[in-house]
Amino acid sequence: MINSTPLARWVIAAQYFLYFGVMGIHLPYFNLYCYKLGFSGWQIGVLSAARSIILIVFAIFWSIIADHFQARRQIYILCNFISATCWILFLLTTDFWLMLVATVAYGIFYAPLISFQEAFAMEVLAKQKKHYGRLRAWGSLAFICVVLAMGRIIEIYSTKIIISLILAGSWVQALVSIKFPKVPLAEASLFQDGLRRLFTPEVAVFLICGFLMLLSHAAYYAFFSIHLSNLGYDGFFIGLCWAVAVGAEFVTMVFSKHIFKRISYETVIALSFIVAVLRWTGLWISESDQYLLLLQVSHAVTYGAFHMASILYMDKLMPEGAKTLGQAVNNAVTYGLGLMAGFFISGAMYEKFGSNILFAASAGIALLGGGLFLGAMCFRRLSDRPGTKSPQ
Repeated sequence: MINSTPLARWVIAAQYFLYFGVMGIHLPYFNLYCYKLGFSGWQIGVLSAARSIILIVFAIFWSIIADHFQARRQIYILCNFISATCWILFLLTTDFWLMLVATVAYGIFYAPLISFQEAFAMEVLAKQKKHYGRLRAWGSLAFICVVLAMGRIIEIYSTKIIISLILAGSWVQALVSIKFPKVPLAEASLFQDGLRRLFTPEVAVFLICGFLMLLSHAAYYAFFSIHLSNLGYDGFFIGLCWAVAVGAEFVTMVFSKHIFKRISYETVIALSFIVAVLRWTGLWISESDQYLLLLQVSHAVTYGAFHMASILYMDKLMPEGAKTLGQAVNNAVTYGLGLMAGFFISGAMYEKFGSNILFAASAGIALLGGGLFLGAMCFRRLSDRPGTKSPQ
């Protein structure tokens, strides 16, 4: 176990702050940057999906290497520096195919960062894992500050500044990563147990439902800013919408300890699906600025609560020695495979139907995921009742 000192927690908090601060530039504005370059919806979808494909493959690849050779810290630092350097490539071209090559190169080394951070956080917190939200909230706070500032910065300097800011933020994160605490060695047999655990029905259903939740979010992440721009809203309002969403997420994370004392991880996940159906339906039918801002508050549940419950639930499911692998697979299936498929589908649908219909499809996907998870949860609880014989 990593020594759970205040310094170790502050290093984890700083990495969350920098990681999601950079994401506060990338997620809302990189696709808008590409859109302003004249890229089509299909091209934007391909860039986003290519990044997700790389996240799937290399998040798992690096996690296997890290857990097998007990080299998580070294790999984390190396990948931070190389992925930060790759942003220089985006400064050198505005050609779609060259940007696709740069996206692949960057993604190879960016892929393991968040899953490694989650595994570090779980070890640093030790027996206080329900306090995870307070550490992760630093990332949400950074995201809020950045998206609010970026709206004004873009109005002054245009979208051309986006790449330079991502490059600078990524390098600061890489430099701070050097201070990550060292990880003690674990038994090799525990890693083998973790591999087998991934193929149990409980983990499989959880991963499928996580995939569907992030699949439903893809249209939001890829086209929400473009959707607002096409409705006539300016950069400040776009930034405000993202900030309101992450502000709500931040409050949820700060009070997460109280949430998980009263509600199980599984129940939180199920409720997140219900709220997601309502959220995407609202984006489908509404163009009102007040209603759009109100809908953003639901991000507290569809992302904030869902994300925390998922990280903690996966940590509970996986044995010691395979925690990094568990978080990597979780991130790869959800933020990797789920978003990849969603970006491809959203990019194709946007060209034919526009952005409104994307959110209608998102609501249907969330409904499917929620129904599957609730069904599995009810079946498991019925099977666990005293005197109930489990099916052979």
